[in-house]
Order: sequence, then structure tokens, then C-alpha cells
Amino acid sequence: MTKLTSSRVAIDASPLLPAARPIELRYQVGGRGAPLVLLHGGWGYGFYPHADAIAKLDRRFLIPDRTGYGGSPHIAELPPKFHLAAAIETEKFLDALGVQRSVLWGHSDGAVIATILALRDPERYAGIVVEAIHLDREKPRSRDFFLQMINDPDACGERVTRKLAEEHGEDYWRTIIRAGGRAWREIAATPNEDFYEHRLHEMRVPMLVVHGADDPRTEPGELDRIRREVPTARIEMIEGGGHSPHSARATAAQVTAIVDGFLTSLDERRKLDGDGVSE
Repeated sequence: MTKLTSSRVAIDASPLLPAARPIELRYQVGGRGAPLVLLHGGWGYGFYPHADAIAKLDRRFLIPDRTGYGGSPHIAELPPKFHLAAAIETEKFLDALGVQRSVLWGHSDGAVIATILALRDPERYAGIVVEAIHLDREKPRSRDFFLQMINDPDACGERVTRKLAEEHGEDYWRTIIRAGGRAWREIAATPNEDFYEHRLHEMRVPMLVVHGADDPRTEPGELDRIRREVPTARIEMIEGGGHSPHSARATAAQVTAIVDGFLTSLDERRKLDGDGVSE
């Protein structure tokens, strides 16, 4: 079974915390083989861990804590266009580790970040898995959820708040959760902007979309944009799946099997092309 170890790496700077130089990021690493980079959502990695995939997939896992999360530096606010800022930080993280080519698996905010990365530098990524991706900016069904994050994060319940405190610290977790709620409130106020700078149709990196059929953060018809603009994307709807099918007991094994098949197809493509996936 793959064992993860915690480590740290320094990058020169991050647009998530521009006043600090350098930035030291915490990350987890384990396994062997081609790198699979896991990009967490807005509550951090520990709340929705990839335990099933890590146990079963023969890959080298790299799991960075973005600035503001886990063991990386704390912040008071997320900047405007924080997904783009996080993508730039991730590029610096991969550079610092010497990872030249990898597969990305992003969840929620991490899925947005993974998509931005693939659009910025398609030659760098063999493929991307996007789970619970966001396309719409104005999310009426999630408005109360984001307001609760801002005004009363403790109302999420004792189980949730305990896990968030374990991940981010008892004295800090409310700060990053409130910052995330405020950031999404601002995103909703600018519905005509686009996470992907209206370039989604340019996607050249093989794309697997994994999405819970019952994801409460998804608006009706939201995934239609991917079907329209990225017709080569493989879309897998997980029946009974919520916002994090990869970590839910009922759906984790199904998601792992789907991702495993996608990774195998990428390996086969690499062999046909004579390409390499390396650090």
C-alpha cells in the first residue's frame, strides 16, 4: 500500500501571497511511476482525501497544499482570480520539484485550476481529470452555502468543523473558509467573466470529467458547456455521487476504476507516440 510522507519545497513567490518571498509549500508524496498531481478543493485536501485511489493506483502521487491551506502559509483573503493565481503557484511548485510532465487530478476549485493549467501549457500535461468542475460563476443554488461559509462557518456541523480544524488549525480554519465564501460571492457578482478566459474550446489535453449526478454545487445544464466546447472530453456521471465521488464510500472504488482506465489509455497513447512522462 502506498504510504504518503510530508515534505516542503520553496518557490520564489506566489500570487496567492504576493507580499511574502520566498514561499514554502507543504506537500505530500508517495508511490512510484509517472507523477499524478492531486489539486484539492476549497476546503483543503484532508477533507476529501483520495485514499482509495492512492491505495490502488500505481502512480507517484504529489499533493500540494496551496497557499492558505493545510501546512502552507496562511492568508487572510483569496485574491481576485484566485484560480489563476493558484495555477501559477502550481507551475512554480512543479518547477521546483523538476516535474516536467504529469497528469493532473483536480477536485472542485482544483478542477478549475487543472483546466487553467492545461490551457496555459498543454505540452506539460499528459492528461487531466476534472472532478466537480465549476463552469458557471453565478450559482444560485449555492448562494446560501457561500453565505454560511462567510457568516457562520460553525453551522456546518461538528463533524465538518472538527475535520477542518485538524487540517488547517483550530485558530485559523474559519479564516480560510470565510475567505473562500467571500471569493465565491465576488465570483457570482461577475457572471460575464470566465474562469477560462473564453479559451475552453482550445483544450488540447486529454480530459476526463468525473461528476457526481447529485452534486449540490452544480447548476442545471452546467456541464453542457464542456460537451459543446470540448467534444473530445470523456464525461462520466456518477449515479448517487455528490460533490466528492472520489472520497465517498459508496462511489470511491468506481471513480478509481474510471481514472485507472483513463490513465491506462494515456499510457497507451504515450507508447504509440513514443513520448515520455517523467519528472
